[in-house]
Amino acid sequence: MNLLDRRAFLQTSAASAAALALPVPLLAQPAPGRSPALARLFDALFQEQLRLRPESATQLGLDKGPNADLRAKLSDASPAGRAAAKAQTQDQLRRLVAIDPGTLSPADRLDWETVVYTRRASAEVQRFDFGGFGYGPSPYVVSQLTGAYQSVPDFLDTKHPIETRADAEAFLARLAAFADQLDAETAQMRHDAGLGVIPPDFLLDTALEQMVKTRVAAAEATPVRSIARRAAAKGLGEGYAKDAARLWDGKVLPALDRQIALARQLRARAVHDAGIWRFREGPAFYEVALHNTTTTRLSPAEVHRFGLDQARAISARLDALLKAQGMTRGTVGERMAALYKDPRQLYPNSDEGKARAIAYCNQRLAAIRNRLPTMFSRMPPYQFEVRRVPVQTEAGAASAFSQPPAIDGSRPGLVYFNLHDTAEWPKFCLATTVYHEGLPGHQFEGGLALSNQGLPMIRKIGGFSGYGEGWALYAEQLADEMGMYEDDPLGRLGYLKFQLFRANRCVVDTGIHHLRWSREQAIRYFVVEDGEAPGFATREVERYCATPGQACSYKLGHSVFVRLRDKAKAALGARFDIKAFHDAVLGTGRVPLDILEAEGNRWIAEQRT
Repeated sequence: MNLLDRRAFLQTSAASAAALALPVPLLAQPAPGRSPALARLFDALFQEQLRLRPESATQLGLDKGPNADLRAKLSDASPAGRAAAKAQTQDQLRRLVAIDPGTLSPADRLDWETVVYTRRASAEVQRFDFGGFGYGPSPYVVSQLTGAYQSVPDFLDTKHPIETRADAEAFLARLAAFADQLDAETAQMRHDAGLGVIPPDFLLDTALEQMVKTRVAAAEATPVRSIARRAAAKGLGEGYAKDAARLWDGKVLPALDRQIALARQLRARAVHDAGIWRFREGPAFYEVALHNTTTTRLSPAEVHRFGLDQARAISARLDALLKAQGMTRGTVGERMAALYKDPRQLYPNSDEGKARAIAYCNQRLAAIRNRLPTMFSRMPPYQFEVRRVPVQTEAGAASAFSQPPAIDGSRPGLVYFNLHDTAEWPKFCLATTVYHEGLPGHQFEGGLALSNQGLPMIRKIGGFSGYGEGWALYAEQLADEMGMYEDDPLGRLGYLKFQLFRANRCVVDTGIHHLRWSREQAIRYFVVEDGEAPGFATREVERYCATPGQACSYKLGHSVFVRLRDKAKAALGARFDIKAFHDAVLGTGRVPLDILEAEGNRWIAEQRT
């Protein structure tokens, strides 16, 4: 999930000038044998991207010094902004391919190939004159998962710092820009509808539900309450809260009303078909989305078969473990569904019960931290914690996700659980998700990347879903191998259940967008095959409808990490060192899966000599 979603405007010349003014800590310091010219180019490209997406500067804690102006800005979602982003991609690609990779050292060439890959992938997506970004390319600029209405209020509340009057003024500027983003996205919705690209009725229903929850009086609005609370805590007075309330009532609510009105108009025209096959460019968009997120060139049919094969093997393991627990009757899905209903595994669906669930997750995060040195030689220097998804967006939010720490450590890495209904998160399913989203999963891998002094900044903050999600799924396997389920056999069932779930994601995502499955057919598949809670299955299926292809990246990426480890064990025998292997596959930084496989094979060959 690339943090830089290519939608804001910046003149290249201004970006390059700003890059030269970066403070020393942000500039790559090339190691001996590395190219200073390439390092300078990467820094220029990074700075251009940072200014393209001011939210990323704040997310990373880099909206300071020469970039301090970014703290008062949001991305430009207008047609001019979209056009400039496309032009910037082409310009950056031109500068990159002007370099002869044959002249580069192996480390520089790896960086160059990875960055070139990102620009070519962006150019592929930008060929389509519709849509936006969620967990990956989305055909819909606004849906239950995409759009400023559902991302900006939480961003202002949890990411924008308020320490000084300047910070509070910048918050107000961003609140005003929020209204501009809403209007720009409303205009893009209208444009896309002219091309026939309208979300299905059920996605619009959920999006409208969330919009209406966001459309509250100023006194109840998340951004207004946030600045009131935080400005008061810093002794800045009540004036900022009053100004925020005026902006909310005078700019944000009218813009939100315009978006709600258009969404309701489009809802009257929407169909119930779930997949993007129904659009003129839908099949081509799906191929590009699959490639962009999985970083493979597998066809939808090949991904579908892969998922079926993986699911059969995992189901056999689950069957054996269920029988060991005395659960012998019914299909694997039926027996897992029975576990979901076990009252001993359920937290009360109340604020108190949800707080207990989050406390348990933080306990699991702390427990595995102490075992990490058995598998890893390096630890990320950041703090991490688990939180609950904000109530106003939980109806459409993913079931769980993580957000990286500020690069300077001023803000911890965050893991979010969607506790809309605690019945969807029985206790035996929580731990493996903590390991996936937290340690040794996303937060661990991401923390190592951010703190890796050998990576240029542009690679520290870049990402590939195939690599990142593949690692996080592999991290769930490592948690089992580290003994986290020695006294928790039901937790091991939860781990394997989610392995099965990721395999079936490949089946369901391609089923929806390639084989023309209905929403109901896809939900039923998860309920029957995995024993999923219907609400959980529904939100997942609707996520795939909004962001096609990305759900396939988890199991495909996991298979590469496992295949490389098995190959290394077979080749090295008693000389195989799990810590050295993890140093190798994590030391590459985030890379496409074909590059990961090539680098892994190179490392194995080196160890054999």
